[in-house]
Amino acid sequence: MSLSLPNPFQSWFEKLASRSTLGGQEREAILRLPGHATQVQSNRDIVHLGERVDHASLVVSGLIGRFGQNSEGQRQIIAVHIGGDMADLHSVVAPDAASALQALSVTTILKVPHSALREVARRYPAIAEAFWRESVVDAAVLAEWVVNVGRRDARTRAAHLLCEMACRYEATDSDLGLSFDFPATQVHLADMMALTAVHVNRTLKALRDDGLANVRKRTVHILDWNGIVAAGEFDPTYLQIAKPANDNGSRLEARPRSLQVGST
Repeated sequence: MSLSLPNPFQSWFEKLASRSTLGGQEREAILRLPGHATQVQSNRDIVHLGERVDHASLVVSGLIGRFGQNSEGQRQIIAVHIGGDMADLHSVVAPDAASALQALSVTTILKVPHSALREVARRYPAIAEAFWRESVVDAAVLAEWVVNVGRRDARTRAAHLLCEMACRYEATDSDLGLSFDFPATQVHLADMMALTAVHVNRTLKALRDDGLANVRKRTVHILDWNGIVAAGEFDPTYLQIAKPANDNGSRLEARPRSLQVGST
């Protein structure tokens, strides 16, 4: 692994631990995983359709889109992966790529051997369960995106997407509201929402005019959280942003606090 400190596995461990109960031994096992760092330029494929891979791709920085493609080469982005995501954890048990990965911005990934991931899951049952849970969440996100493009209008699609990304990026308070960087172009957004780039432009303008969100220079400012949640029919349950119950049965606090639905 040729990246400087901090350990790039730390952010992934934190995401795993936000949904699963993991202790010090599991943390050390994750942080000791091997990996080969590589930088991928924007709009370059990382994993091709049908490719057989022997590693999973941890996103260190940047943005990755998972996509399918028809016979004419038209692509539909069916999920996005941000820093701290293992973009294709499922490939450990399904190494032939049924969907592909593309860098949507300049992206640094860490190629983590399947053999190492299998071994750490074998040695630590809690890690195996965490891997299982992450794969379930990935499937839930995919299902939600199917509903988004299949049964919601353009305004609702855009609002829902921005709500999801605000939660996943843990948007921070700013003078303009909740803000986060989202390095996707309007062409990428069009492929995420099954719209044309022109339609995306009009839709984002409408959200801005309604005082809900402003997307400018690849930065998203959520101006009215409750308003955009309503516009997007957004329920974050599928993201499982709350930790599992403590041993005493009580629920651990959900995160991020500022993005709980219904907050002011």
